[in-house]
Amino acid sequence: MGAAGSKLEKALGDQFPEGERYFGLENFGNTCYCNSVLQALYFCVPFREQLLEYFANTKNGADAEDNLLMCLADLFTQISSQKKKTGVIAPKRFVQRLKKQNELFRSYMHQDAHEFLNFLLNELVDILEKEAQATKSDQETSSPSEKIPNGPKVAHANGVHKEPLVTWVHKNFQGILTNETRCLRCETVTARDETFFDLSLDIEQNSSITSCLKNFSSTETLNAEDKFFCDKCCSLQEAQKRMKIKKPPHILVIHLKRFKYIEQLGRYKKLSYRVVFPLELKLSNTVEDADSEYSLFAVVVHVGSGPNHGHYISLVKSHNHWLFFDDENVEMIDESAVQTFFGSAQEYSSNTDHGYILFYERLGNGSRS
Repeated sequence: MGAAGSKLEKALGDQFPEGERYFGLENFGNTCYCNSVLQALYFCVPFREQLLEYFANTKNGADAEDNLLMCLADLFTQISSQKKKTGVIAPKRFVQRLKKQNELFRSYMHQDAHEFLNFLLNELVDILEKEAQATKSDQETSSPSEKIPNGPKVAHANGVHKEPLVTWVHKNFQGILTNETRCLRCETVTARDETFFDLSLDIEQNSSITSCLKNFSSTETLNAEDKFFCDKCCSLQEAQKRMKIKKPPHILVIHLKRFKYIEQLGRYKKLSYRVVFPLELKLSNTVEDADSEYSLFAVVVHVGSGPNHGHYISLVKSHNHWLFFDDENVEMIDESAVQTFFGSAQEYSSNTDHGYILFYERLGNGSRS
């Protein structure tokens, strides 16, 4: 990596960002799913900064636990405090802890990067919530109030709920969806809110993120066996249902559903469809009519023709440069190369490198350069 590292430094030259570090991550057999997501999270600057701050404030505590949050914070601190600007780091402690924590990631089978991201964010939230509860219990010995767990997919009828704890992970990644159902008999609208850390979108051939988002929020009619129980009519009625984004997150994570179960085959198949993802995205399917604008800063790419084998890499934007992270290797790429990861317009194509998880940062509130 020395040569590759110095090559990257030469490529950036005087433009190498002050204080930034570009380190590849060693692969322990099948951990590319983990490495690709970790690189995307490392270059999610607000998340990285809060994680480093958390580590600086916690590591001196005598009761600092060896959990996944501490292992991740330790890894990010190691990268950011390297004397060299480029190189390779082995995320050994983090991977060991991950495998200890969740048997799903113990085997040497091909793992799913999206499942890992989901597990990691929820695990970080759980740890932060437990720490906050422990601190609260230390401060007051009165009975703890009823608390609603608030990882993704927590539904609140008509949006009425007790305020859950909001951690810095929520502040970065959490958005709120509202599920509106309109009874076609009495016109009453029932709204149910649910939180999310990412949006999983169905994809179609030769489409775009914007059209996938439109489909996600399209109106569905509930009739026949799917009728809706209307509280006002006190009976099952035909209804229209739609999902809208009530509160867009600061960091919008979009998961493209590239792995589809095909009944006739009795197995999952990878959809290599071409789905265009723009560098700048306007989110228009929100409850408020004002568009939220986002800028793409990372893409986790699945390389391979099937769901049970393959490889993951990540593309990352840092200080207006695009970088390509493939485990230990880090290279500079041209911004125009990002479009080669949209997918294939034909079913059988030699190109098997397809964008799988997209990370967008909201513009306008203290966003990066």
